[in-house]
Amino acid sequence: MSALREWLETPLGSYAMQWEQARYDQAVVDIFGFNAVQIGLPEFDLLRANRMPLRVRSAGVPADVQLRLDETQLPFAAQSVDLMVLPHVLEFSRDPHQVLREVERVLVPEGNIVLSGFNPYSLWGLRRLWRRQGASYPWNGVYLSVPRLKDWLKLLGFETHAGWFGCYVPPVRTEKWLLRCAFMDAAGDRWWPIAGGAYVLQAVKRAPGMRVITPRWKDRLAAAKALAAPVEPRANKH
Repeated sequence: MSALREWLETPLGSYAMQWEQARYDQAVVDIFGFNAVQIGLPEFDLLRANRMPLRVRSAGVPADVQLRLDETQLPFAAQSVDLMVLPHVLEFSRDPHQVLREVERVLVPEGNIVLSGFNPYSLWGLRRLWRRQGASYPWNGVYLSVPRLKDWLKLLGFETHAGWFGCYVPPVRTEKWLLRCAFMDAAGDRWWPIAGGAYVLQAVKRAPGMRVITPRWKDRLAAAKALAAPVEPRANKH
């Protein structure tokens, strides 16, 4: 946890989280419901733009948070949460598949999941491969590509709703070099949009389709008419 806190205070960590905070604000602002939960990175309020009455920040390790939990066994009832936010949880989890299964369990039908991760197909991904041995956060994670995540989410009944790539600047250490490479953010959005160092993905839990069966009123009316006894005309009395 100390390594994470230290990295978030570096120019590179601040640069990455500033971009992600803006994307999370954009993703959650129009998601409605009652209960929203953020798991991980409690240092950042990624639900600040959301307007649900209950917004909880939690973490899987001791931290100054509202709730401590195990992300593979969420302490929430089935179909009780409207929005789950997972910043860099899957790539540092011992069982990312189980985390997603738990998220699917606790989300209501049409509930939303918004998650972020580091892109393996980027300069940041290359940096991780280069420093794999003895690496510290964030290079010690198992980076998951967006196509793989989409496949996992689809198998669980989620439909991808929106996504963003960002942080095209190389993972340099100093603010001086970040500023010198700032032009790469604008160029990356235009020329290599899927090669950003980080991404944010939003998906919706789709409920199985239901077909409402209504009475066939016309057929019933026709059958009723066919069964009705004919009415004899009255004879006129003179």
